[in-house]
Amino acid sequence: MNSEPARGGKPQNEKEGDKPAVRVALLGCGTVGSEVVRLLHEQSADLTARIGAPLEIVGIAVRRLGRARGGLPVDSGLFTTDALGLVKRDDVDVVVEVVGGIEPARSWLVEALRTGKSVVTANKALLAEDGAALHDAAADGNADLYYEASVAGAIPLLRPLRESLHGDRVTKVTGIVNGTTNFILSSMDATGAGFSEALEEATELGYAEADPTADVEGFDAAAKAAILASLAFHTRVTAADVFREGMTGVTAGDMASAKEMGCTIKLLCIAERGPDEAGVDSVSVRVHPAMIPRSHPLAGVGDAFNAVFVEAEAAGQLMFYGRGAGGTPTASAVLGDIVAAARNRLTGFRAPSESNYAHLPVRPIGAAVTRYHINLDVDDKPGVLAAVAGVFAKHEVSIATVRQSGREEDAKLVIVTHGAPDANLAATVESLSQLDIVRSIASVLRVEGGV
Repeated sequence: MNSEPARGGKPQNEKEGDKPAVRVALLGCGTVGSEVVRLLHEQSADLTARIGAPLEIVGIAVRRLGRARGGLPVDSGLFTTDALGLVKRDDVDVVVEVVGGIEPARSWLVEALRTGKSVVTANKALLAEDGAALHDAAADGNADLYYEASVAGAIPLLRPLRESLHGDRVTKVTGIVNGTTNFILSSMDATGAGFSEALEEATELGYAEADPTADVEGFDAAAKAAILASLAFHTRVTAADVFREGMTGVTAGDMASAKEMGCTIKLLCIAERGPDEAGVDSVSVRVHPAMIPRSHPLAGVGDAFNAVFVEAEAAGQLMFYGRGAGGTPTASAVLGDIVAAARNRLTGFRAPSESNYAHLPVRPIGAAVTRYHINLDVDDKPGVLAAVAGVFAKHEVSIATVRQSGREEDAKLVIVTHGAPDANLAATVESLSQLDIVRSIASVLRVEGGV
């Protein structure tokens, strides 16, 4: 029989299914893990065609055996509580981790990578705290490490940063990367509700956890910001390097004030590359609520959707948008990584390794150049504006706009600044709080996007 390659590149006597299966170990079978199993089963024929060999689940590590798992299409004998034992098995090619947390996930994945097994993970907390351990283990074992699902769910974002934009210089990444907080702020903007009411609605609809601290205090977004900054700027950035401020202090009054300015408020992750005060190339990474103009592409991102706005020197401005959370969207990203890892194993290729050659220093928040929106309750008497303006001048912060409203007990000053080091702005706010004519500082918000 003629065994010369056909036009498609394969010998005519070689079929896709002739190659041995790529064997997958799954760590975790919760919301995301169950969806991964379901999609692997439902799309098995297509996945086999795309990879060139079938995928076979050879084990699933869970915390408890015997738990009802919604009729998943797998043999119950595949379940085990010995995750490390499963990882060490010789018949495993790809380890997929969707458990989360730092330990024991770190130990499992380091073991897998050092022994040459490909790893696919959605573990943003581990990557943000100690991604270096995983990347080093991958280098030691000459193994693939994929983690597309760790940021923004199904949105194809990390691979473009990791590969497509590798020939460009990314200067800034601004994103809405937490669906829970975006739902809350979108609801407050649309209805005029306060934070507590919007959080209650998010909880009832299943967007917020019973304990929403990781979301509303910015921990989740900070972990994702560290991952994005590491990829964008070729520098190892950890969650500890990220300035974090939650959004629990955002009020209905803040949202109303934003509307008056033609803005809305979003919890943003912002990673920037540029010179510091000494002219040294460095990065700034922060997560906090901010006012942005309604003309900004991120302003229209509503509900629980995510979006990330990337600015690069050659490519210009790029936007990535979609569902950033949920079992099925996250499983979609996991499955894409499994396909990539499986194809690499068949062809003998390896995914691009970590690129951290730049070793850029991370600027503290005080050195980041920001703008502020400051709402003051003040005495209604002559000289107030001059005294307040004097404080700004003392700390070398330029005022962009001032709006006065109300009389007597309702007298207010709303001030928007030009860009200045965050430390100067913080010192200005502290000095304002010491003035007798300032009854209270009603709110302080950063302003982004060229208002």
